[in-house]
Amino acid sequence: MKILFLTLARIDSVEQKGIYHDLMMKFHQSGHELFIVYPSERRKGGVTKLNSSKGLNILSISTLNIQKTNVFEKGVSTLLISRKFKKGIKKYFSNVNFDLVLYSTPPITFSEVINFIKKRDRAKTYLLLKDIFPQNAVDLGMLKNNGIIHRYLVNKEKQLYKISDYIGCMSPANKLYLIKNNPDIKSVIEVNPNSISIGNARENKINKRQEYNIPVEATVFIYGGNLGKPQGINFLLDVIFSNRNNPDIFFLIVGSGTEFIKILETIEKNSIKNTKLIKSLPKQEYDNLVYSSDVGLIFLDPRFTIPNFPSRLLTYLENKKPVIAATDKVTDLGNVLVKNGFGYWSENGDLEEFNQILNKFINNRDRIELMGNRGYEFLQKNYSVELSYEIIMKHFN
Repeated sequence: MKILFLTLARIDSVEQKGIYHDLMMKFHQSGHELFIVYPSERRKGGVTKLNSSKGLNILSISTLNIQKTNVFEKGVSTLLISRKFKKGIKKYFSNVNFDLVLYSTPPITFSEVINFIKKRDRAKTYLLLKDIFPQNAVDLGMLKNNGIIHRYLVNKEKQLYKISDYIGCMSPANKLYLIKNNPDIKSVIEVNPNSISIGNARENKINKRQEYNIPVEATVFIYGGNLGKPQGINFLLDVIFSNRNNPDIFFLIVGSGTEFIKILETIEKNSIKNTKLIKSLPKQEYDNLVYSSDVGLIFLDPRFTIPNFPSRLLTYLENKKPVIAATDKVTDLGNVLVKNGFGYWSENGDLEEFNQILNKFINNRDRIELMGNRGYEFLQKNYSVELSYEIIMKHFN
C-alpha cells in the first residue's frame, strides 16, 4: 500500500527510536511505500525539503513554531498546519495515489488535508488518538469551558473524528471515554496502544551513575519526559522536598518544558543534594540513564477528566524498571501497573501514600528486579509495534 503519515513529531529517519518512528519502520519493513510529512519549525531552520529513498519519502514542511513556544504562535501555527501540509502534498506528491492516511493527535486541525486526500484518492483514514483536546486544556484551566475558543476547537475535534474511518485509542479507558462523548462513531473506535520495537533485554548494565555523579548505593527514581502543566509537577516537587534529607533516595529528572526552571529553582533554593535535573538528552543516552536507575516515575495532573496513558511508560518497561504513577483517578494506568504486578499507583497529591511506596523499594531491593522483569514481559505481550501494525492492517487484509 501507499501510506501517508501526518504528524507533529520530527521524523528525519525511521531508524530513530520512538512510538511513531518504530511504527513507520514496521510498515516500511513490511513492504509498504511510505510518505511521511512533518513540520520543520522556525527554530529548527524551517526548511521545506523532500528526502526519498527505497520506498521511503520524508517531507518536512516549513512552519512557525508549534511546540515549546508562546500561546499565540502555537495557536496560529496549529490553525495553519493543515493548509501548509495540503500545499506541500499537492506540490511534492501530486502523482501519488494514497491507499491509507495515518495521523496522530495532537493536533486536531488536520481535517482539511485529510479530507482532501480522502476525496481525491478514495483513501482510508486512521487516527492514532494520543491526545484528547480541547478537554485536556479545559481540565487544566487553560481554556474556558464552553467559551468561543473552546466551542470552535470542539467543532474541529468532531470534524477530525467524523472523517476518520478508524480511531485507535491508547487504552480501554481511553476508548470508553471517547465512545461516551461521541456515541455516533462508536463502531470505528478500537484500542491500539502506544507501542515500540522491543530490543533484546540488555545483559550487561551500562552504568552511568559515576559519570553523572549519582550515588551508587542509593535507590534511584527517574522521571523522564515533558516537564509541563499536564504532569502536575507541583506534586513532584513536594515529593522531592519531603525526601531531601534521605540519603537512601536519589531523584533523577530528565526533560524539558515550561516547569523546568521552577524545578531548578526549587532544587537550588533549598540546596537539595539528592536530586539531579538534566536537560533533554539524545534517546540512547536517556535509555542508558534509565537502565542505570532503579524505578521509573510517572506524574499526571490530578484535575484531568480524560484518561491519559503516557508513552514514557514504554521506556521504563523496556529497561526492566518497575513504575510508580501519581495521577488523576480517571486514567487506567494505575490499574494496569497494579493488576499486572509491575508497579504502584497513588493519587497525585497524596504525599503520605507516595512516600510509603518509595519505601517499599528502598527496603526491598529484590522487589525492583522481580517487578522489572514482570514489566518487560508485559511490554512484550501488549505494547510491541507488531501488535499495533496488526491492529491497523486487519482492516485491509
